[in-house]
Amino acid sequence: MGDRSLDTIEFELAVLIRRVTSITANKKGAKLDRAAYLLLHQISEQGSAGVKQLGEELQLDISTVSRQAAVLEQKGYVRKVPDAQDGRAYFYQITELGEADLHEYRQSRLASISRLVEGWDEEDREQFGRLLAKFNKSLKHRTGPDNNK
Repeated sequence: MGDRSLDTIEFELAVLIRRVTSITANKKGAKLDRAAYLLLHQISEQGSAGVKQLGEELQLDISTVSRQAAVLEQKGYVRKVPDAQDGRAYFYQITELGEADLHEYRQSRLASISRLVEGWDEEDREQFGRLLAKFNKSLKHRTGPDNNK
């Protein structure tokens, strides 16, 4: 990959992150923040999940997941379910309220994205989605001593 394409990717990612942060910071009245959305989405998609499993999937340490899940539990979005195999462990399960607010928040996000790509043809939207998924997969599977280089 040439230096010019790397420069473009680096700069456009910085702009994207800044703009997305700016847009989401201005959402007054939103019931979910990004962390809650990602955690609820993960639990909703995979069913009941333990803290370790959620941490691995979202690349967060166990204490962070535990803290975020406790907030979701206090709000009534998830409940703890004992692990039948290990009486000391438990899983988080999404509640009806959690599903409803997750659905509402997701619909709002989809409407915003729809407006942003309104003039794009379907092929461009599909390609952009595939490339974002590929990039996110590369980020997720980054391991080893060269991570911070």
